[in-house]
Amino acid sequence: MRQPKFPAADLECNACPRLMDFLAKAKQAYPDYYCRPVPAFGADQPELLIVGLAPGLHGANRTGRPFTGDFAGLLLYETLYEFGYANRPISVAADDGLKLNRCRITNAVKCVPPQNKPEPAEITRCNKFLQAELGDLLEGAAILCLGQIAHKAVVKAFDLKQKDYPFGHGAVHELPHRRLYDSYHCSRYNTQTKRLTPAMFKAVFERIQTDMASQI
Repeated sequence: MRQPKFPAADLECNACPRLMDFLAKAKQAYPDYYCRPVPAFGADQPELLIVGLAPGLHGANRTGRPFTGDFAGLLLYETLYEFGYANRPISVAADDGLKLNRCRITNAVKCVPPQNKPEPAEITRCNKFLQAELGDLLEGAAILCLGQIAHKAVVKAFDLKQKDYPFGHGAVHELPHRRLYDSYHCSRYNTQTKRLTPAMFKAVFERIQTDMASQI
């Protein structure tokens, strides 16, 4: 298993002034929080890479691990456990013993943005890290994007035209030697308004596993 595939210098990235200012203020308000770029978490050579939006202020920004300790992680880790990608269904802290199997989780933007809304320039600056992570994937690996921003960041990282790969929940796109799957983000808003239900989310994973089985 791998906890971050991130050069040390990148963990100290300060390329986005607005995000650095927000991180500094968060660290002052919450001295025990991680408050740094959050690295990817999971298997070294995953068959599934999950791409989220960005760390949550009181989730990954607090714990230092994607989707850990916040509401968005509840459905994600429960589903990963159900489909055999995690050894437990709950993720509360970076040292809670949770491990991922054949799966890795990352974000389009590595630092927490104000109001969970990264600006286009911040997404662009961070895209080189995502591009490197995607370049590490084995041929035939699946990529699951949680939300439109993550989807567009992946398309950008492959240097493809956005118009040729429209986002839509349940959509599947063929990329060079990879397959891209889309889901609405498992955020509190989406799940509480039923825009994304557990059944809808699990259907995406069922499609991924069915497609992978057909490749064997």
